[in-house]
Amino acid sequence: MATTAVDTRGSLDTGHRRVILASSLGTVFEWYDFYLYGSLAALIGKHFFTGLNETSQFIFALLAFAAGFAVRPFGAIVFGRLGDMIGRKYTFLITIIIMGLSTFLVGVLPGYETLGVAAPTLLIALRLLQGLALGGEYGGAATYVAEHAPQGKRGLYTSFIQITATFGLFLSLLVILGTRLGLGTETFDAWGWRIPFLISSLLLIVSVYIRMQLHESPVFQQMKAEGKHSKAPLTEAFGQWKNLKLVILALLGATAGQAVVWYTGQFYALYFLTQSLKIDATTANLLIAAALAIGTPFFVLFGWLSDRIGRKSIVLAGCLLAALTYFPIFKGLTHYGNPAIEQAAATSPVKVVADPQACSFQFDPVGKSKFTSSCDVAKSALAKKGIPYSNITAERGAIAEVKIGDQTISSFEGGSLDGKAFADQSKAFGTQLAAALKTAGYPEKADPAQQNNLMLVILLAILVLYVTMVYGPIAAWLVEMFPTRIRYTSMSLPYHIGNGWFGGFVPTIGFMLVAWKGDIYYGLWYPIIVAVATFFIGLLFLRETKDVDIRY
Repeated sequence: MATTAVDTRGSLDTGHRRVILASSLGTVFEWYDFYLYGSLAALIGKHFFTGLNETSQFIFALLAFAAGFAVRPFGAIVFGRLGDMIGRKYTFLITIIIMGLSTFLVGVLPGYETLGVAAPTLLIALRLLQGLALGGEYGGAATYVAEHAPQGKRGLYTSFIQITATFGLFLSLLVILGTRLGLGTETFDAWGWRIPFLISSLLLIVSVYIRMQLHESPVFQQMKAEGKHSKAPLTEAFGQWKNLKLVILALLGATAGQAVVWYTGQFYALYFLTQSLKIDATTANLLIAAALAIGTPFFVLFGWLSDRIGRKSIVLAGCLLAALTYFPIFKGLTHYGNPAIEQAAATSPVKVVADPQACSFQFDPVGKSKFTSSCDVAKSALAKKGIPYSNITAERGAIAEVKIGDQTISSFEGGSLDGKAFADQSKAFGTQLAAALKTAGYPEKADPAQQNNLMLVILLAILVLYVTMVYGPIAAWLVEMFPTRIRYTSMSLPYHIGNGWFGGFVPTIGFMLVAWKGDIYYGLWYPIIVAVATFFIGLLFLRETKDVDIRY
């Protein structure tokens, strides 16, 4: 155990390097598995939710993605309890095996055309297993590394774990891009998208081997040898108000804001480029990868800085900056990514004039709803084309109209039409709408010749910078909030509720809000509100922890 003991001089000796490398590499692979689904959500929607309309396909694919996040707190409870009772090492060895096997099975799971409803059902089941595993992963890795780190170095040491989430995304993007370029877009869309999932089996083998080389945390070993480890970590962590109150404050005043800033800066930004701005998927992935490459060193920088000025100030500053600048940054992405949309929206804005009572929420999770009112027909057609629009209230019972600049197109009521007549009317309306949009300058997809990729990378890198501010110090801050005997359990729950529920649902909630309002920026209100709430709660109710002794 000499090689993993804490060096009182604070240097990064061989044992410390091995602990950080082993924990971080395993987490890289685990996040690679998890990010694959997020990056391929649109394709997965087409293969596993074929029975739904196009808008619902994408949103429901995001919901399946979010399902994995929804169960993460339960994984935190299950594996956190094990980690506080039997140790850190073996617990997060189990989580990586579950994660890897679930991801591999996604790669061999038949689609909707083969299995019907069973296909999305099994897909969601695998996503739930992935989420449970990830719920136990982060707390174990963060606690393990922090308990090896010398006093005054925990922010720096745990920041290497924070890098791994971005490295996982970066690696998944590279594998996806390599496979897509190697096979061609048509083959990749047909079956090649499965290859990155299958490759995860190789990564799983490497990850398990690396983690088998680890020893247990010296802090946990000492505590267990003295008989001070918890016999009932769930009761101590959540059954006593003193600790439960701290868990709630850690969630609302730290991890909720950290989570929405993280997922907005990476996942939501990627979906915004491809779904709202219609930028080619390969180009969008490359832009995100470039921004991540620029921003990644700042995880370590802010982790190191938090050892000197504190965790709290850096995390909360990141939340506030993000909330204040999201609207101008995303409008900048539109300006430099698809200026034709911006110009067309300014010169020929699209407005839907309709009776609000006749407008449904544009989301059909089971593929059974019929959007047949004149308002639904108009909004559904615009949503499929990714066209931003505003809403104007019409008289009750009026037929909806779409105004594009000085052009007006009347929708139609389809409730009394049979299937063929409705399809014919919809096609005619769609043709007329497409012609009017083209005349007004609305593009079907982004024009690469008009994209300013340098400015796009700069704006995306700023979003990633916010991610590094909130995420770099968060592990050390959470570890230091809770006592050793219930640390794994206590810190895991607020982290995974924050990241699983508040953060994991950012893309889903964001695009549901966009589909509802027609404003491509409307979805940003969700992360902004959460980030602002976290700033004030953390500022008022959470303390700085950088100088605490975590042995007790």
